[in-house]
Amino acid sequence: MTKKQENEEEKIDQEVEVEESDSGTSECKCEEYKSGWQRAQADYQNLQRETQEKRSEWAVLSEIQILEDFIPVYDNFKKAFSVDHDDSDTWGQGIGFIMKQFGDVLKSHGIEEIKVVGEKFSPELHEAVGEEESEEKEGVIIREIESGYKMKDKVLKVAKVILSKK
Repeated sequence: MTKKQENEEEKIDQEVEVEESDSGTSECKCEEYKSGWQRAQADYQNLQRETQEKRSEWAVLSEIQILEDFIPVYDNFKKAFSVDHDDSDTWGQGIGFIMKQFGDVLKSHGIEEIKVVGEKFSPELHEAVGEEESEEKEGVIIREIESGYKMKDKVLKVAKVILSKK
């Protein structure tokens, strides 16, 4: 072998060693990235699970809070029905008080009744269950059959109503 061939062979061996060295580094970095990605994926799944658990916990706490507000109303109903009903005026006033208390609890949670009588019929808020002849303009609500309720802009229960017709 000539000196020139030996030098070229030496250069090739050095390049192969460098490539092998780079390949090992690349594989190492690849494994590092993969491991980091797997950790991030596991962390994300843990976060999702923890978030779902917290949501469930908040829902239960919210339900408990609302039910705690209704317990005094229920207690007052029990008291009203446990007393002697001979004095119907007093009993009626007591039931009226309980109804007001119940309404106050609903208001405190942002629930309000949907206004109906005298209002123009709206299918988003009302359900027409009948029509009656009336002096009112056609399509105006003249009587409420069942109350409707909404919370902010969300309708919880539509009001069942009777509409006027000519």
